[in-house]
Amino acid sequence: MIVGRHYQNAYVTRNIDQAVAEFRERADIRLLMETEVSVTLWTPHGEGIGTQKLAFLWIGDMQIELIQPGQGDVLALYRDALPADDRLCFHHVCHRVDDWDAFLAQVDRQSYPVVLKGGTPGLLQFLYLDTRAWLGHYTEYVWMAPERWTTMGGRTA
Repeated sequence: MIVGRHYQNAYVTRNIDQAVAEFRERADIRLLMETEVSVTLWTPHGEGIGTQKLAFLWIGDMQIELIQPGQGDVLALYRDALPADDRLCFHHVCHRVDDWDAFLAQVDRQSYPVVLKGGTPGLLQFLYLDTRAWLGHYTEYVWMAPERWTTMGGRTA
């Protein structure tokens, strides 16, 4: 299932600081945001708190997300994809959708399992479909309130 607007490619790494430094050397970064967050996430194996370091780099209108998973069983989706060294490893693409409820109805009618979801209702909602058998990677979908999109660096036109 592919719907919405693709705006992000995401990578996992064991060393986010090194990855950010390499992007600073090699890319025309319009905006860089770095954070460490602990969030409640749902997986088919249960709900829990996951802590991770994140960097969001905008290069033109494409966002690169860098993820360094930390503590929490719910982060296995990221940890299982890490390479043995500090290299980046491609993990997923992300598509932005306009209507979360209409999107969820589409998810219920397709065959790829939901493997991760979270967010804050009314501000930002996301979920991952396991599209690896088809595309070779996960596909994330996100809905954001317009002000959240702007705060995250997205352009409106």
